[in-house]
Amino acid sequence: MKHYNWEWRQSMTSEKAFPSPPLRSFSRPGISPSTNLTSHVYKQEAPNTAGVFSRIAFYLNPFDGRYEDLVKGNKKLNIVKDLTAGLIVAMVAIPLAMGFAMASGLRPEQGIVGGAVAGLLGALFGGSKYQVYGPTAAFIPVIGGLMATYNHSFLVLVSILAGALLMICGVVKFGRIVALVPHSIVVGFTIGISIVIAFSQLGEIFGFKERMGYGLLQQVERTIAHMPTANWYAFALAAFTFAICKTLIKFSAFVPAPLIALGIGWLMGGTLWKDNGLILIKDKYGAIPTDFLVFTTPQLPAITAQVIFDLVYYVLAVFIVAAIESLLCSRMADRLANNKGIPFNPNKELWGQGMVNIVTPLFNGFPHTGALARTAVNIKVGAVSPLAGIAKFAFKLLMAAFLATYLEQVPMACIGGILFYVANGMIKRKEIREVIGSRNPYHIALMIYTAVAVPLLGFMPAVLSAIGIFVLMVLLRLVKKPVHQDVAMPGALQGQQMKKIV
Repeated sequence: MKHYNWEWRQSMTSEKAFPSPPLRSFSRPGISPSTNLTSHVYKQEAPNTAGVFSRIAFYLNPFDGRYEDLVKGNKKLNIVKDLTAGLIVAMVAIPLAMGFAMASGLRPEQGIVGGAVAGLLGALFGGSKYQVYGPTAAFIPVIGGLMATYNHSFLVLVSILAGALLMICGVVKFGRIVALVPHSIVVGFTIGISIVIAFSQLGEIFGFKERMGYGLLQQVERTIAHMPTANWYAFALAAFTFAICKTLIKFSAFVPAPLIALGIGWLMGGTLWKDNGLILIKDKYGAIPTDFLVFTTPQLPAITAQVIFDLVYYVLAVFIVAAIESLLCSRMADRLANNKGIPFNPNKELWGQGMVNIVTPLFNGFPHTGALARTAVNIKVGAVSPLAGIAKFAFKLLMAAFLATYLEQVPMACIGGILFYVANGMIKRKEIREVIGSRNPYHIALMIYTAVAVPLLGFMPAVLSAIGIFVLMVLLRLVKKPVHQDVAMPGALQGQQMKKIV
């Protein structure tokens, strides 16, 4: 039976998109100067206790080799670059964080605070030099589905358990396994999530006062039923917001298009279209508080079979989204930045993701992961180290505290327009062409299936069934078995030579 190699994508990126970094002089026995660090495979036998503890000690060190580019060349200029990047990303992140939180059934300030805390923890303990952490679109159907049935305390519990699972996977070096998910499923998953986001915002775009629900078919049905009550001023404002974001982003990465669109929407809603029935954020959520130090404890409802099932379901869902998206984002960041130094560490990244999802929800937040669009902005405006992520934490909270009174007066149609822009940007034509260009009918079918299944069946059934279908394809030899590639990552602390591969 004819079979196809699923690794066409991996072979394209592993050599060209991820060039091997120049090798430094190391004191570790067995590593010669001619060794290619990123392609050489180091097999570690069943790790002993000392190995596990030394790995955890490395993960807990916030000032590791990821700052290597900060101390190269003009240090003052590099610091200015990181601070500037942190400021720009903070301005871009505020409206997105609010939108993602509200689309998930939460309050706007939860996205602002959560994104800031996640950004700080990810920058300190993650495995990437450049990655920006915060609320992401992929979490919307997961968190929205949970919040439709349970409360925020249950979400905190789910996130903490998922975070613990992520940290364990980092310790046992599970990061290399996640990369085996085929690119066709990832592309299909992204398309499916974009459809979910776009349809979830129909109520805000058309100015409906009724909730549209979370199911795709239900949203379509209710949209059609409520079209006679549509507010066309809201629709026009949403379309204008979308156009502003789409247009300004083309001029320069230094332009915070979503924040500018939010400002124009605030101005229109408070002046020209003030009496045209636009629904404001404060109409739906009340005032945005500036007291950001709110502590939320986890809570388990009365135990029933359904509660236990939902707990396991949502823990696995948060784990899968956080793991896959953060590792994909880290990989993309190294490629976009043309990183020729220490590459991202997938296992340390999982550890950092675990810390993000354990701590962030406790501060009135919710699950977060690596954010693709904000990471791209971070790199394009010149970030060279995790200092940019630390700066983003400070700038974001300061600006949110200052702008809170104005943010609550933004029309919900603007949020709908921004999220529709996000959904539109998630569909990458280049990646779709790559899957189609592989001329692999099985992976093309897998991409289409995942894209359709995510909005119709829900996140977990779609992803798990897609992975199950892929495994079946491998067993039937329709596609080749994934090849496990272990990438050695330097475990050097800043200012020291590498002594151990972790």
